[in-house]
Amino acid sequence: MNKRQFIHAIALAVSLLAASNSIAQGNTFKIGLILPMTGQQASTGRQIEAAAKLYMAQNGDTVAGKKVELIVKDDTSIPDVTKRLAQDLVVNDKVNVLAGFGITPSALATAPIATQSKTPLVVMAAATSSITQASPYVVRTSFTLAQAAVAMGDWAPKNGIKKVVTLVSDYGPGIDAEKYFKERFLFNGGQVPESLRVPLRNPDFAPFLQKVRDLKPDALFVFVPSGAGAAVMKQFLERGMDKAGIKLIGTGDVTDDDQLNGMGDGALGVVTSHHYSTAHPSAVNKKFVEAFGKANPGLRPNFMAVGGYDGMRVIYEALKATKGQGGGDALLAAMKGQIFESPRGPMFIDAQTRDVVHNIYLRKVEKKDGQLYNVEFDVIKDVKDPGKAK
Repeated sequence: MNKRQFIHAIALAVSLLAASNSIAQGNTFKIGLILPMTGQQASTGRQIEAAAKLYMAQNGDTVAGKKVELIVKDDTSIPDVTKRLAQDLVVNDKVNVLAGFGITPSALATAPIATQSKTPLVVMAAATSSITQASPYVVRTSFTLAQAAVAMGDWAPKNGIKKVVTLVSDYGPGIDAEKYFKERFLFNGGQVPESLRVPLRNPDFAPFLQKVRDLKPDALFVFVPSGAGAAVMKQFLERGMDKAGIKLIGTGDVTDDDQLNGMGDGALGVVTSHHYSTAHPSAVNKKFVEAFGKANPGLRPNFMAVGGYDGMRVIYEALKATKGQGGGDALLAAMKGQIFESPRGPMFIDAQTRDVVHNIYLRKVEKKDGQLYNVEFDVIKDVKDPGKAK
């Protein structure tokens, strides 16, 4: 073989390799799942990853002729890391969808990348109202704090609770929880003598709880991110606040299903408002809880798991609807307006806001078969995000 033939053969081999890589890329649908797998919010990452993998195990990894590939990245809940990982996933891995996002600052940091690259960004955890307004490519399958907080602002004054101190983590969702609970509670004739905010990183609840005890309200309304509820419960009980006649109420994060059994009987009777409980009595949820438990022995699914599971459904159905051919805009259009029965109950993705609309349940911690559960006793149906209703 002369030099010219050799160069031609090399060029042909390179072009064939490039073509085969292009075909492989063309037959693969990549989901970049960015989650906090280590650090303070690690339970969020563990729950969502487990749920995403369960959905794929149940529904296969080939959709509309595309092989679905899940690429999981740990952002340790640091927004700069989230942004760098997202950029790498879009530019180098050429993902079709970005998903996950354990906390609000991480979702907001990534929104401009979704906009620039026209990549749908499916928020499975973060819950600040404004996230979906940060990019036209954001779709949310988790919940908003405003949805849950308003329900508690209605329930509390009707049930003998007239004076409440609020205690929230000092970042987007906490500020939403404080704002929307307080507005509704005051509208219903309640009093809020103090609103306390705790640092998100390395929180120490002790001095705040002591202040609450001195103020002697009827109840303490709490929001903390998933994974921090057990610490609040422990310190609340250690200070004898329940014995001092102060009730603990809040959004469902504080009695997180993932941690509830570890909180002990001191959690009994705590009332929260939320969109999901492991104990939700539907056939769809019973099947989900059983399958999740089998796939992840010793782990009980929580509201983060459901956000991840439903997020995968929204992605799969969009891929089916576009017959595997559509780019970011087509996928986004197919995600909007999806209506389905989730383990949480009926839900849909509002086509205008790209946000989740679902039921909010009032629940009380009760013991069943030796285990603690958030048992639903009332429901507000088809709740839109109050942050966008105005």
